[in-house]
Amino acid sequence: MTAEETAALDEQGEKDSQNIGGEQPEQPAPPDIGGEHTPGDNAIPFESITQNRGKAQEPDKNKSEPDPPAPEEKAPAKTGRGRPPKAENAEKTQGKPDSKISPEHKKALSDYEKALADWNSKEPWERPVDPPQRPKPPKQERKPPEKPEKSTRTPRPPKGPKTERTAAKEEAPAPPEPEQPPAPRDATRNGEAEQIVYINLTELRPFKDHPFGVRDDAEMKALVESVKIGGVNQPALVRPHPDGQGYEIVAGHRRQMASELAAYANMPCIVRKMTDEEAILAMTDDNLRQRETILPSEKAVSLKMQVDAIKRQGARNTSGQNVQSKEAGQRSVDIVGERNGMNAKQVQRYISLTNLVPDLLKLVDEAEPKKRLGFTQAVEFSFVSRKNQNLIAVSIEGEEAKPSLAQAKRLRELDKEGKLSGDIIDGILSEEKKEVIQVIISGEELNKYFGKEKTPREMKEQIIKLLDDWAGKEKDRTAPQKNPER
Repeated sequence: MTAEETAALDEQGEKDSQNIGGEQPEQPAPPDIGGEHTPGDNAIPFESITQNRGKAQEPDKNKSEPDPPAPEEKAPAKTGRGRPPKAENAEKTQGKPDSKISPEHKKALSDYEKALADWNSKEPWERPVDPPQRPKPPKQERKPPEKPEKSTRTPRPPKGPKTERTAAKEEAPAPPEPEQPPAPRDATRNGEAEQIVYINLTELRPFKDHPFGVRDDAEMKALVESVKIGGVNQPALVRPHPDGQGYEIVAGHRRQMASELAAYANMPCIVRKMTDEEAILAMTDDNLRQRETILPSEKAVSLKMQVDAIKRQGARNTSGQNVQSKEAGQRSVDIVGERNGMNAKQVQRYISLTNLVPDLLKLVDEAEPKKRLGFTQAVEFSFVSRKNQNLIAVSIEGEEAKPSLAQAKRLRELDKEGKLSGDIIDGILSEEKKEVIQVIISGEELNKYFGKEKTPREMKEQIIKLLDDWAGKEKDRTAPQKNPER
């Protein structure tokens, strides 16, 4: 190898050592060193290789280290929903004046910066122990978050083919529509307008056979005081008298008496043309519903008057006021019961009291409980002949007796058989009464357990059977137990 070739190899080795870690330059083809070699092979002496390897391992002290490659630029982060990171917030807010800072906070910040600059300008041994603290911003009231507007619901997509079940549901008949209330009617009676007129008390006459008494009691005294202060607030209902002289009071007898006691000469009234049946129904309805205290005899007579008036009307709807068209075909006692919140049997029992003689009817209305004749006993006596009713009234007063229900039933049976006399009545009423225990269970209470299909006889048999079973169990439970040792 010649000296020129050796120098070329040394130069190449130095270049290779400088390019370590960097990009390798393209190496030139080595010169031909002679000898046999195949095309494409580079023949390099072994001594030059070892020398170049040693030079490559020794670092070059004069050459500075190559600069590290620049870091790859990061792709910008995707902006997501919500609050941005604090670092990004700080970068965004730096150098921008905060428009929300209050003037007081701005002044505190400027004072803090001055104090901090003064603290930094002093020597360490002259500074206070703690540096000045940055003032905190005042708390701001948070506004409640605004409620998002309700999004309108998107309509449902059309359903697919109908199944057998949905088709059956659609084919089912629709439920009946609720009954509509009747249209309002004209309240004008017979097409004639009514007016309130003031009529002299001397022209007002009481209703014929008026069953309700006008008593001078505590209620009347309170009514008189009310009339003295404010007059009669509710006008009385009157009709022209059948004989053509004055007016007949249909409703307002107590108001007329109170006006007289309050020294009034007249009172407000509504004049209405009415038939006898209409007047009876209006009179009884007003008194039965308005009066607080009604005697049994008054109620009995008024209910009988209603039944008789409806019978005469024949359940016709003459004026649209009292008898409605739906009452056609009903019994009169049923109609009266519905008007007064009673059943037909109660109406009949009250009406039977009108068959009592006056002395027994007075005992039914007796205010003192010890002398008052019981309602059920009075109903039993109402089926006794009037002659024997008078004997019973005399015997009750003489014996100071209060007949029991059992005694009243015996007197009724004897009268029916024609065996009742004054001596027998005295003997029965003078007997020492045995207390009979009665337990009354209403039909509503029984229907809770038996239903409406059971007859009273079946209910009684079932109750007796249950009581027998209960009595047997109680007997077994309370029986003394025998001692097996004995």
